[in-house]
Amino acid sequence: MVEKLPTEAVLNHILEAPRLREWYECDPDAGNPDALLLALRIREKVSVDSEIFGKILPHPFSPSRLFASDHLSSITNCLKESTFCQPRIHGVWPVLVNILLPDVVMQAEDVVSASNSLKKHKKSRKSSSSEEEVVKTVQSFCEVIIEGSLLLSSHDRKHLAFDILLLLLPRLPASFIPYVLSHKIVQCLMDILSTKDSWLYKVAQHFLKELSDWVGNDDVRRVAVVVALQRHSNARFDGITRTKTVRALVTEFKTESGCMLFIQNLMSMFVDEGHSSDEPSDQSQTTDDNSEMGSVEDKDSIGAMANSDFLKSWVVESLPSILKHLKLEPEAKFRVQKEILKFLAVQGLFSASLGSEITSFELQEKFKWPKAATSSAICRMCIEQIQSLLANAHKIEGLHSLASGLEQSDLGSYFMRFLSTLRNIPSVSLFRSLSDEDEKAFEKLQEMETRLSREEKNSVIGAEANKLHAMRCLLIQLLLQVLLRPGEFSEAASELIICCKKAFAASDLLDSSGEEELDNDADPKLMDVLVDTFLSLLPQSSAPMRSAIEQVFKHFCNDVTNDGLLRMLRVIKKDLKPARHREEGSEDDGDDDDDEDFLGIEEEEEEEVDEAETGETGEDEEQTDDCDVVVEVEEAGKELPDDSDDSDGGMDDDAMFRMDAYLAQIFKERKNQAGGETAQSQLVLFKLRVLSLLEVYLHENPGNLRVLMVYSNLAQAFVNPQTAEISEQLGQRIWGILQKKIFKAKDIPKGDAVLLTNLESLLEKNLKLASKPLKRKKSAGILSKKKQSAMSKRHKMIISLAQDSTFWILKIIDARDFSESELKGVFDIFKGELARYLESKTSQIKSEFLKEIFRRRPWIGHHLLEFLLEICGSAKSEFRRVGALDLVMEILKSMVTSGKDESNHDASKKIFKNHLQKLSHLIKELATKMPEKQSRRAEVRKFCGKVFRYVSSYDLTKSFLKCLGPEAGAACESQLGELYLNFKESRVSCN
Repeated sequence: MVEKLPTEAVLNHILEAPRLREWYECDPDAGNPDALLLALRIREKVSVDSEIFGKILPHPFSPSRLFASDHLSSITNCLKESTFCQPRIHGVWPVLVNILLPDVVMQAEDVVSASNSLKKHKKSRKSSSSEEEVVKTVQSFCEVIIEGSLLLSSHDRKHLAFDILLLLLPRLPASFIPYVLSHKIVQCLMDILSTKDSWLYKVAQHFLKELSDWVGNDDVRRVAVVVALQRHSNARFDGITRTKTVRALVTEFKTESGCMLFIQNLMSMFVDEGHSSDEPSDQSQTTDDNSEMGSVEDKDSIGAMANSDFLKSWVVESLPSILKHLKLEPEAKFRVQKEILKFLAVQGLFSASLGSEITSFELQEKFKWPKAATSSAICRMCIEQIQSLLANAHKIEGLHSLASGLEQSDLGSYFMRFLSTLRNIPSVSLFRSLSDEDEKAFEKLQEMETRLSREEKNSVIGAEANKLHAMRCLLIQLLLQVLLRPGEFSEAASELIICCKKAFAASDLLDSSGEEELDNDADPKLMDVLVDTFLSLLPQSSAPMRSAIEQVFKHFCNDVTNDGLLRMLRVIKKDLKPARHREEGSEDDGDDDDDEDFLGIEEEEEEEVDEAETGETGEDEEQTDDCDVVVEVEEAGKELPDDSDDSDGGMDDDAMFRMDAYLAQIFKERKNQAGGETAQSQLVLFKLRVLSLLEVYLHENPGNLRVLMVYSNLAQAFVNPQTAEISEQLGQRIWGILQKKIFKAKDIPKGDAVLLTNLESLLEKNLKLASKPLKRKKSAGILSKKKQSAMSKRHKMIISLAQDSTFWILKIIDARDFSESELKGVFDIFKGELARYLESKTSQIKSEFLKEIFRRRPWIGHHLLEFLLEICGSAKSEFRRVGALDLVMEILKSMVTSGKDESNHDASKKIFKNHLQKLSHLIKELATKMPEKQSRRAEVRKFCGKVFRYVSSYDLTKSFLKCLGPEAGAACESQLGELYLNFKESRVSCN
């Protein structure tokens, strides 16, 4: 009504009403929000101060007086009583918000403040008096009403507090966020959201959602909100509230200016420790799962950081994470990377001896450190983030950039120049003192990187430039690793520098210092030294450094020697338990010669294998286990080149320790029983890292002869029982490399250097492995079903490996185009395996596997047809005899030509005619020894029917019947009935 009345009516009638005066003269502590609302409405209408409102409004009236701390305290009860109309918000609050933030144009202040924050070496602009006044009123309102009154009261009033904050948001400048999202408000949010059963849980959730919507695509708001939430929660907001609020906000930066603003705010949080509040929360300092993981005094342990370290660790982790989702132009992204790199380098690598701030005149920049010394744990974290940042930048760089643009796009080169500049400042030193050896290694690495960088700039784009760039990246990573793990990498650094001088001998790297003699013929080959260096680095290296090692190895692996490759393979095959310590009797020397025992397949004591185990009853193999599939790591034997000296099974401990320093340390740890598990896990990690190098080698050299050596050793490692026992991941990794990088590689080993005798040996032993039976042992009954299932699964994988290996070896043989006489050994191997399959139940080779061989390599089946026809009918087992019929039919199908080409038809007819006698003899054997089981009888009839059709199609019925003879004909007529009679009566079948 007040709004609709004329001003005169309000002044002369409403304000003069006696009851109104009496109403306002009542005690304001009683709390009447309606009275305050009416007073504010009348004051807004008439714009005249009235003494009537003296107890509820300041006199004279002004916004600054209204929101002064003492006046707000006097109307606190009045405002608290406004909760009576919930869930609606009392009308007094929108009126107060309009007075508190009257000018929506203040939003423009965000743009100004953002641009000012990005300008370096300039003072912040001075706020106008009106702006300062608004800041004070907002701060006073939040402190007295929101924090000091509503948040300390009932749930309804806490609910009201969040509703008021939501009223403020639409017109709130981002620069006001520190007052609105104060420590107490953030702590209240965290306390509510930490318990889902909280009455206010949905209210707090709604507030966070509205806050995120208010941020939208405004990076200034985004920075303000993230900084407030993390500063007042010691970087635990997401952890305690079990939300992804901060994480989602951080991933939404899209612009360079937004990133730079965020980076500068994070830097200020890191350096300005005075701003981080130590106030406890309302729930006695609510913490997340990671907040109390050890003693706060132990500053060298990241898990035991003090609260300040927790915030710093979040800053350090958040800086590089900005780049993960950032899509900028290369130049803009490089500027962001440089800003992050500089901060991490300053805080992680250096400390200032004189005060906490220094100025670099060369860089024209100021650098600040926290007043309290940064913990070594935070320094290590900074170094690790630098390593990751450089590694990711290297991946993004991809191919070598133009030499003219190297300085502008190479983050590693920029880092090394920045590092050198700061080290030359007298008042700046490394965060830790280095030993003489580490200091010497550090300086040599710096010097070598500088030389390689100069050489890279002068080189033409190509393989040599890429080699230089990859080696530079590794030198930088190693330099950082020297700082991370002092005393461990100085020797490896010296070896790597020698390798650089050998690898790039044409440059000026060979100085006249005379420290290393590189031209001595007795010196080991470059790749041997490089491989040894890599193997010494891998066990303790960080992920970025391993990536750098792989990149260097990729560019140099074409020159790897047999010795270098064998050293890597020896690591993969190495067990913590030497071969001489294995159980007595685990090998049966009388069954097979050692050099014939590929993959260590043992001949166990012969046990009776019944039909259930041979598969004749179709029993599921899952019901048995493969306890008998005992495999040992043996030397590669005759199938490897002469230089594959890899038998160290009988070495004593001292010799073992001398073999490889990097393995010796692991073996020494094994002697301590308490560290046994640690040694085992270290060895597994070491093997996985070496496997990555081998994978790189196989990718780059798919057709190299040495692929056979790698295959043989990896296969031995895979079937070694200890591989499955210590790590399923290791077994799966080896399996994946064998499948993807060897069996399915784009090329195969070729050339005359691939000896047929080696291929024959591999073929024979894989066929033997594929035929290993799955037998029960007496001890199998005590194993759990899970254990038995795992053993059965592993047995199937080993069989699958043998089968895939066979296909791959035959592919290599086929590519060589050997003559039939040269392939006699291959045919003899298959004849022996077929004979074992048909004559002995100990051979469990699958007929489907043999069929697939004949399908892929028909020339094998064609040559074996006559032999197979001879022995098929005399098989002892009905199951095997019927199974062999599929093999015969597969071969016959490959001989039958499709189409109407008369010459091919005649050739096929000739082949059939040559085998007619043997074929008729097989039909006779089948008819006279018809199986008893109905299913097998059906298979025999099906086979005979197909043979009859083939014979008829080539007009050989008369000759076939003649070869069959009257006695066999009668047996066929008796067992096959109409099928045989139709064949006999018709010379040519329509089908």
